[in-house]
Amino acid sequence: MVGRQQAAGGSRWRGDGGAAAAWWWWWVAVVLGHLVASARAGLLETNPGLAYNFYQKSCPSVDSIVRSVTWAQVAANSTLPARLLRLHFHDCFVKGCDASILLDNAQSEKTAGPNLSVGGYEVIDAIKAQLEQACPGVVSCADILALAARDAVSYQFKASLWQVETGRRDGTVSLASNTGALPSPFAGFAGILQSFQNRGLNLTDLVALSGAHTIGVASCSSVTPRLYQGNATNVDPLLDAAYAKTLMSSCPSSSSSGTVNLDGGTAAKFDSRYFTNVLNKQGTLASDAALTQNAAAAQMVQDLTNPIKFYAAFSMSMKKMGRVEVLTGTSGQIRKQCRQVNSS
Repeated sequence: MVGRQQAAGGSRWRGDGGAAAAWWWWWVAVVLGHLVASARAGLLETNPGLAYNFYQKSCPSVDSIVRSVTWAQVAANSTLPARLLRLHFHDCFVKGCDASILLDNAQSEKTAGPNLSVGGYEVIDAIKAQLEQACPGVVSCADILALAARDAVSYQFKASLWQVETGRRDGTVSLASNTGALPSPFAGFAGILQSFQNRGLNLTDLVALSGAHTIGVASCSSVTPRLYQGNATNVDPLLDAAYAKTLMSSCPSSSSSGTVNLDGGTAAKFDSRYFTNVLNKQGTLASDAALTQNAAAAQMVQDLTNPIKFYAAFSMSMKKMGRVEVLTGTSGQIRKQCRQVNSS
């Protein structure tokens, strides 16, 4: 999730028969059971006024509507899980999880360099339109962002990979000048960790959320500084030589404008392969390689090569990120349209 363009996403699993399907659902049950146990054992530090089933009485269909729209869109466009994850991340890291990234006003967050390649807005619009028909003026755009990110990633599993607390309200301010809070893909370990700590997140959250790089793509401009210096080849020593050649084939010069997969192995699957890549010096971004430059972070990377541990850690850190500087109660507003503040 660290300052990158993401575009590849999960794909529909197709079984090879009854035995394979039974094995798949057994595995999903084990993973989800572990997530529930972890959630109960690892309560988050603070409760800012969010709740599970916040809309149980005011809009009981919210979960089914968000899931239905999101899954239908992901079925037609496999890039959306990565895009919607990134959209939620870029929202929460700038003024908190208040849907400020969705606003279309002049000099808004959307216009800042790090957000020019952000996508998935049309999914949020489609969800909001259906929710406004079912429950006018009730569900915030900020909550839609959090739910859609979860549901897009979960499409691959056909079951929710983590629980989402709701009750957020929408912000009314969106400024490109605030996006300096976003971590840079070129940052070293200390810089990335500081970006997370500034948002109340810790080392565990940094490593777990970096696992979002198991899907999606990065722009060549985020990668070429590791490959070239001017017109000459100058490969980052933290980058595997063979993988560097793979990246060069997609980004043949320092001015290349294409994209590369963030996960060179299983780019369309949300899995723990990213962490194996990082250990093998095959992390695509400098910020990925930076995780191995700190002993504690490197040990966490090793631990999260285990998929069940990764899904549990990612679940907890996504819930924690979803609490960053949220507006609740009477703060902010519930936007009627996600792209603009209410006129009155």
